[in-house]
Amino acid sequence: MRKALAPGDPIALACELVAVDSRNPDLVPDGPGEGACAQLLAGILHDWGFHVELQEVTRGRPNVVARIGKAGGRSLMLNGHLDTVGVERMTHAPWDPEIRDGRLYGRGSADMKGGIAAMVYAMHALRSSGFEPKGRLVSVSVPDEETSGPRGTQALVRAGLVERDAIGMLTAEPTSDAVWNGNRGVISLRVTVRGRPAHVGLHFRGVNAFRGMLRVAGRFEALERRISTRRTKHGVSSDRARHSVLLLGGEMGGGDNFNVVPDRASFTVDRRTNPEEDFGTERERLFEVLREARAEGIRCDAEVVQEGIASATPASGAFGRAFASTVRTVTGRTPRFEICPGVLETRHYAAIGIPAFAYGPGTLNVSHGPHELVSVDGLVRCAEVYALAAARLLA
Repeated sequence: MRKALAPGDPIALACELVAVDSRNPDLVPDGPGEGACAQLLAGILHDWGFHVELQEVTRGRPNVVARIGKAGGRSLMLNGHLDTVGVERMTHAPWDPEIRDGRLYGRGSADMKGGIAAMVYAMHALRSSGFEPKGRLVSVSVPDEETSGPRGTQALVRAGLVERDAIGMLTAEPTSDAVWNGNRGVISLRVTVRGRPAHVGLHFRGVNAFRGMLRVAGRFEALERRISTRRTKHGVSSDRARHSVLLLGGEMGGGDNFNVVPDRASFTVDRRTNPEEDFGTERERLFEVLREARAEGIRCDAEVVQEGIASATPASGAFGRAFASTVRTVTGRTPRFEICPGVLETRHYAAIGIPAFAYGPGTLNVSHGPHELVSVDGLVRCAEVYALAAARLLA
């Protein structure tokens, strides 16, 4: 039987969440999914006196929803995700949380179970203080973020379970002290070129898929040269990160043996669009490359691995000004507004007109990596930011 967790202990809560293996099963073949972690979080929130809902929009992968406030007025959404990536090459036991030198180690500590703990603590602190919001503060912890959210936030939006008139949304991604007010779009393809096998001594009877792959990849390389000159005007972590991105060969495979003409060869194409680019146009350009290759007699096809549009929320809007002021009050520093180099849950909210930012205690450079950790002080500081933001926006 689970031992009750002392109400309002964010570090203990983060440890409890990290200790549960919640690898995304769509990303990791043997991943157990988020169900056990969702049940744990729901139980802890219930123990702390929250009314909790487990919304199973996707079977076996529930969302955990908790609220403070009453009907009427607008809401502020706090968003977090329970799924994690794999644990290959980790230097620390992934599900054995350890606090050392002011840091919590373990898979998901930075991305983003530490952030979820900070958000829940902020809600608990506000409620314990007697704060009565004019509206609602809503915490939503979702599955399936690491594979772009079709069974998580996207499913919630499709089901009409996101309040479209919300003041705004905050998610606790590992932003390294910045505020991410936008994200790049993404379309990732796995391209497979087909050939015909033959023994090396009779290679002339075969069709070499590897050679075909080189020709197709060459076309994508030419496209890469053209788009890499484009630069975003949004804030970024470094000037070199302004360029639009096309990454070739992040994953490759094919062939059966060194002495057999390969009958298949595959590689990935990862296209990241800046917010200024038209996503539909850029998507079509990728498939045009494949059509041109087929017209030359190359047998090739592509599987869409992930897809998501770019989005941006103006930092100069009312929500941006209020949140920047809150961060400055708590930290003493004016935050940087940048676009995330990857995709964010914020895009699902921005698409329905809700201003959305990411701000969390982790750092991107350790997320998904072998040394994942989160600063304990940073976790508590972020909780202060969330609580003060909610108090100001819902007062």
